[in-house]
Amino acid sequence: MNRSVLTNPYVLIAPGFFLAAFIILWPLYELGTIAMSDVNRFGQIRGYAGFDNFLSVFRDPEFLGALARTGVWTLGIVFGAILIGLPVAMILNEDFYGRSVARVIVMLPWAISLTMTAIVWRWALNGESGLLNSGLRTIGVIDTNVQWLAQAATAFPMQIMIGILVTIPFTITIFLGGLSSIPDDLYEAAKLEGANGWQIFREITLPLLKPFINIAVVMNTIYVFNSFPIIWATTQGGPANSTDILVTYLYKLGFRFGRLGDASALSIMMFALLLVFTIIYVRLAMRGDDK
Repeated sequence: MNRSVLTNPYVLIAPGFFLAAFIILWPLYELGTIAMSDVNRFGQIRGYAGFDNFLSVFRDPEFLGALARTGVWTLGIVFGAILIGLPVAMILNEDFYGRSVARVIVMLPWAISLTMTAIVWRWALNGESGLLNSGLRTIGVIDTNVQWLAQAATAFPMQIMIGILVTIPFTITIFLGGLSSIPDDLYEAAKLEGANGWQIFREITLPLLKPFINIAVVMNTIYVFNSFPIIWATTQGGPANSTDILVTYLYKLGFRFGRLGDASALSIMMFALLLVFTIIYVRLAMRGDDK
């Protein structure tokens, strides 16, 4: 065989590409088959249903509420993690005594199971004996216990707060990688020219971190959009479905109500939403970099 063929980059990546394509496309094909079929709760296909399952999902009054909450959930966590993670990463990038220990402490939550973290927070937010109520009563912020997870007004915001906290370590890791790639010479030259801290951040740090911010937005959006454990471990979508997002609504469709066709149709729609978002965001980011 010609040596140039063996060293061709497309030939080298072909095995991994076809394996990844099989892993992704085969489940999509199976989902598409079920989504277009009349399926009983035991998974037996009884005939062709066309787009009836998709229409059934759209007609469900719970769908639009879960869709809207998914948007709030995703935007709140992704941008909250970026707004908090960026300054923390900049602090951890500075040279100070104990920096290595501080980095380990910040990264530790990332090593803990997300489900376990959610369960611990469920205990902390317990309306009768939770740590949060005890702490707030001790410092005089509240006089009576607050049922954090038992009412819609507080349950969903608290879940978003938990989501931000567990997303920050991964986001900081991305930003630390970006900050370490910025040459120190640029900062030294800017200081010699008399630039202050804000000017250095605006003109040097932020533009050079833009590719890493784009990575954080795309990766966190995909991760958070499909995040199941926090909602399910704390409220299971309650009270009265007021904290359901698409992924918990999908679980209920498939495993509580036995509507496997509707659940498959919703899975296809969720995949399409993420794919469209990723393509649009990446194109806009690339267009901004070309200017």
